[in-house]
Amino acid sequence: MSLSQENKQEIINNYQVHETDTGSTEVQVAIMTKRITRLTEHLKQNNKDHASRRGLLQLIGHRRSLLSYLQKEDQERYQNLIKRLGIRG
Repeated sequence: MSLSQENKQEIINNYQVHETDTGSTEVQVAIMTKRITRLTEHLKQNNKDHASRRGLLQLIGHRRSLLSYLQKEDQERYQNLIKRLGIRG
């Protein structure tokens, strides 16, 4: 469930920290969140696709570690990001 180049570029433009930013923590988390959403929808219809479920769990774990890093480094950026993405209820 990869994202198209246009979708990825749109996410990068929305979450980049500065003009040439393509890999900051915010951008990575936003891209992972979109992939997690798409995989979740896929698994609702294909509930026996265990390979995709494993990939989803790995993505969630990676996103969680990036969010923990961001929370330790800059609490304000962390709060803004989770609010914009609508995660961590």
